[in-house]
Amino acid sequence: MTQDVKEWGVADAARFIRVPGPQDNKYSHGVLGVVTGSEKYPGAAVLGVEAAHRVGIGMVRFLGEKSPAELVLARRPETVTVSGAVDAWLVGSGMESSPDLNPDLPDLARAVLGTQPVVVDAGGLGFLGHVTAPAIITPHEGELERLVPREAVDREEWAAKAADALGVVVVLKGHETLIATPKETSGGRFLVKVTSPTTWLATAGTGDVLAGIIGAVLATNSVKRVPSMQELGQIAATGVYVHGKAAELAGVDGPFPALDVAEASSRVVLGLGEDQAL
Repeated sequence: MTQDVKEWGVADAARFIRVPGPQDNKYSHGVLGVVTGSEKYPGAAVLGVEAAHRVGIGMVRFLGEKSPAELVLARRPETVTVSGAVDAWLVGSGMESSPDLNPDLPDLARAVLGTQPVVVDAGGLGFLGHVTAPAIITPHEGELERLVPREAVDREEWAAKAADALGVVVVLKGHETLIATPKETSGGRFLVKVTSPTTWLATAGTGDVLAGIIGAVLATNSVKRVPSMQELGQIAATGVYVHGKAAELAGVDGPFPALDVAEASSRVVLGLGEDQAL
């Protein structure tokens, strides 16, 4: 890979943290629609919704299946579970999929993929071919290998190749997470990395938290507008940065579960908002 890969840092991330002003309300500060979880993996919905709320968003609409919806409301009763206007979507965490459209996936999950910007995670990757909206995908290496084989290239080139092939922003997760957008007509692309400050993120559920964080940052930056592909990459990188710093805070006293990362993200966002005001 010939392009230098920049580390996305605090000053970069602060630009995409939208602090509500005196005139803001729950609609003007971003509404995230969420279709995640399943009977088999209901906890993914709880983790993603918790993370989205903690980032600071006007509203989260959870429109997934009944079982995860009940758990979401038990944990976060402020979540809205009726359909309505949204600014961005999060789809797929905790859902099962196949290379073809899985008939067991909620009809709504298919319907949202051609509307507002969307974060597609985990089970949603199996029906990525049906996505026409601007999209951010969040695969680990095994998931990306099923979409775009690596073919003996380095991770940076693989992430860039996948972004070009799929036409989406690729967030290739790992201790060093890479964020790549498709190549522009000018020949350039947005390609950055975020190195996690801790290795304790290698636990179940942290990916669901990451998807919720990115979804919330996306929604707050998509009110009455659709971000460019470059902005989508920057928004995704900001979400990854918040996730890593939240894990660092959660790990002050030792190993931690995924829900602690979601909870700690509030403090990270507060700090970034203060940096933005300086």
